[in-house]
Amino acid sequence: MRLSFATTMMIARIATAFRCSPSSGSVVVGSVRHHRAAAAFGVVRPWLSSSTRRHMSEKTVEESTTTTDSSPAAAAPTGYPFAAIESKWQAYWEENQTFKTPERRTVQEDGTVVKSKNKKKYVLDMFPYPSGAGLHVGHPEGYTASDVMSRYWRMTSHDVLHPIGWDSFGLPAEQFAINTGTHPEVTTFKNIDNFKRQLKMLGFSYDWDKEVATTDVAYVKWTQWIFLQLYKMGLAQQSSVSVNWCPALGTVLANEEVINGLSERGDHPVERLPLRQWVLKITEYADRLEAGLEGLDWPSGTMTAQEQWIGKSTGTEIDFKVDGLEDEKVTVFTTRADTLFGVTYVTLAPEHPLVMSVTQPDQKEEVETYVAKTSSRSDLDRTSGKEKTGVFTGGYAIHPLTNEKVPIWIGDYVLGSYGTGAVMAVPAHDERDFEFATKFGLDVKWVVQPAKKKDGDDEEPKEEAFTAPGVNINSGDFDGMKTNKAKKAITHKLSELSAGGPKITYKLRDWVFSRQRYWGEPIPIYFPIDFPEGVDHKDVDPKDEGCEHTIRYDQPIPVDEADLPLELPEMEDFSPGDDPAGCLARAKDWRYIQKDGKWFARETNTMPQWAGSCWYYFRFLDPKNDEAAFSPELDEDWMPVDLYVGGAEHAVLHLLYARFWHQVLFDLGYTKHAEPFQKLVHQGMILGSDGEKMSKSRGNVVNPDDVVDVHGADALRLYEMFMGPLEAVKPWQTSQVSGVVRFSNKLYNVVQAAAQNDNDVEMDAETTKILHKTMKKVTEDIENMSFNTAISAMMVLTNHLTSLKDQVPREAAEKLALMVSPFAPHLGEESWSLLGHDGSLAYHPWVEFDESLCVDNTFKMGVQVNGKTRGEIEIPKDADQESAMAEAMKVTSVFNQVDGKDVKKIIFVPGRILNIVAK
Repeated sequence: MRLSFATTMMIARIATAFRCSPSSGSVVVGSVRHHRAAAAFGVVRPWLSSSTRRHMSEKTVEESTTTTDSSPAAAAPTGYPFAAIESKWQAYWEENQTFKTPERRTVQEDGTVVKSKNKKKYVLDMFPYPSGAGLHVGHPEGYTASDVMSRYWRMTSHDVLHPIGWDSFGLPAEQFAINTGTHPEVTTFKNIDNFKRQLKMLGFSYDWDKEVATTDVAYVKWTQWIFLQLYKMGLAQQSSVSVNWCPALGTVLANEEVINGLSERGDHPVERLPLRQWVLKITEYADRLEAGLEGLDWPSGTMTAQEQWIGKSTGTEIDFKVDGLEDEKVTVFTTRADTLFGVTYVTLAPEHPLVMSVTQPDQKEEVETYVAKTSSRSDLDRTSGKEKTGVFTGGYAIHPLTNEKVPIWIGDYVLGSYGTGAVMAVPAHDERDFEFATKFGLDVKWVVQPAKKKDGDDEEPKEEAFTAPGVNINSGDFDGMKTNKAKKAITHKLSELSAGGPKITYKLRDWVFSRQRYWGEPIPIYFPIDFPEGVDHKDVDPKDEGCEHTIRYDQPIPVDEADLPLELPEMEDFSPGDDPAGCLARAKDWRYIQKDGKWFARETNTMPQWAGSCWYYFRFLDPKNDEAAFSPELDEDWMPVDLYVGGAEHAVLHLLYARFWHQVLFDLGYTKHAEPFQKLVHQGMILGSDGEKMSKSRGNVVNPDDVVDVHGADALRLYEMFMGPLEAVKPWQTSQVSGVVRFSNKLYNVVQAAAQNDNDVEMDAETTKILHKTMKKVTEDIENMSFNTAISAMMVLTNHLTSLKDQVPREAAEKLALMVSPFAPHLGEESWSLLGHDGSLAYHPWVEFDESLCVDNTFKMGVQVNGKTRGEIEIPKDADQESAMAEAMKVTSVFNQVDGKDVKKIIFVPGRILNIVAK
């Protein structure tokens, strides 16, 4: 029996919702969650004609027999040979370099440069760290999305650059080396080989000639070169930074890795130590980094995260003189200068340099004990603690406007690494200060009240701080001023007194760039060595035990650019040890060098993993260039990145650091583009089937190799794009992959049927209309990266073509093959070949639709009787009232309400409503 078009589409809808085969099988009802998921995946298709939707709703489904088993046999009932087809086309692409990046300019024999007339698309994935575990099914989601866009843009006459590489430095490889004795380079190369195999297995259209790894010596050279440019500009400097040092782990820990003074990993004691660190002055670019976000096509949440991390604050800097110390002052920053008259104490961070100077003898022991106690706590631990702690120093500061003495306290909620390391405390108008003052019995002075007080309000509230804007009170000459005016007036007064003035600060801190580990880029700096007076450099060797010498860290010398790259030494013991100088300090033959008869010592800190990922998009332009990091011509041809796809977990640091390096290179004239990434898209996380993040410890990791072995690479790609909106978080369900497998099988069968037909099989009007609607829908959805609904549209078209059995028009099958190819490239290529075409379809022009064939000639209209909706009709767009009434009387529910009554009035609004008034 040949199924009608409408019946076929209805079966497709119910099959998707109930997870059954539309062609043969008994319906197995899924859970409510499956039904909702089906709706979310676009099962209800509003672009279908209203007549089709009505027809679908009126038909019934004939039951047949199949299984929902996800075994290989069940997944491929038609025998679609995905394994042979996928390996065939992967070999073809590699042999023919199908995805080689086109040249954007060519030089003619006469020296004339001819530029490509095509528009360009630089499509970039956040390149992966090649872990030992390989990919899990969550990783290919973003890669598939970028690949769909790359393939689509090639077919729409764009020149496409779509590269891949490896963020291959990092702690995991080093830790594995320490545990196993395997050199991290060996582990890294092995992991890269596995990742590369998996990515090729999935049919991604990368230009593998562009492949780079941050650990490649040629890549390290240019990472070090960029560091030297930062150094020359004064943006790379040494600083004594208070860090979380863990002797047991031999490294500095981030604040998030320290809990209650212990390392998160291993519960080892952590000390707060001032260590010599290299720092990149990213704060010098804070304004530029914030302003540069304007005009970028980024997710709003990511833009907000960047702005908040930069944290621009406009306020006032205020100097408090120290009582008894004529030349000393405590400087604070505040955004509420209007509350200055409410200051009742000043709080210093325990590590503030003035702590011991202001501390009085009778408070010294208590202060020293408190400082020692807080030294092991991380910044995060200190600021997140609910209990406020502090100690009075016995010293006093002088209020800059009243000359009153205010006590100086120290409290661990104030951080020496943030702002000035001191705060003016206004407990009446700051919640944190109010809690601190309440605990320690300190004065509270109210200097701001609501602009509009309610009857009965006290002049001075007692229960909590009043933090909103208002009107100044108890503020001398500034009484009666509203908050904003008082801020300006008090700031101006401070400027007149040379006791402060306007100030802009940032939450953003300079980037601590040093790591005390082995597996990272060596920092290309060395230092002079001093020996005791009278000792000649020729007579000593600092590598010898007991050789007394001093490394002059205050006199850094950059490695000559001609001597780059500075490579890591070969070492058998990669363990960091308990020396904050790092394990490279033990590689004495590498560390100590002689130049012109003088001894020098190399920097033993290495760069963080962030370094290589800050500029890799530039190296992809020109990976074989030995003379420059990238050429200006290729920068002009391809930058900026048109589409950058990656996880939202990189919304702040990676993107901020990369933009910083980029803007520096822009200022130096190496790139013509002020920002690197024009459009940014975050794919949503794919969770395990238990709804939790995939991890080995939870046992919910799904290996793509297993899915490909059973269902094929195209099935994995289709399923990941069909699961839901790209940016949504989605749980993985292996059992549901079989749905897209059935779609692939049916499409393959449709193509085979068309290939066996003569070219004279013509499309009927219904097929023509559905084909053009599908081409329009798929095109627009790809442009909007709404991949799930694009696949849904192709499923409907495939179901309709299946209903035609052996009368599938070749043109329709060809268009379908082209549309599916960005999503399922192997299936698309094989279908194109079956239809008699030679070579690849990768650059064949994209499908074109006729807009006039995508417009419905009818519409649905509600019918009311006496103001209550009684039914619905479908009429031509140009139908008049008489035609509408005629159709309405065919609707039983409407006819029953009117039958035997006198129609008093008919209200007909074309395109909106038909209301019959009957008595």
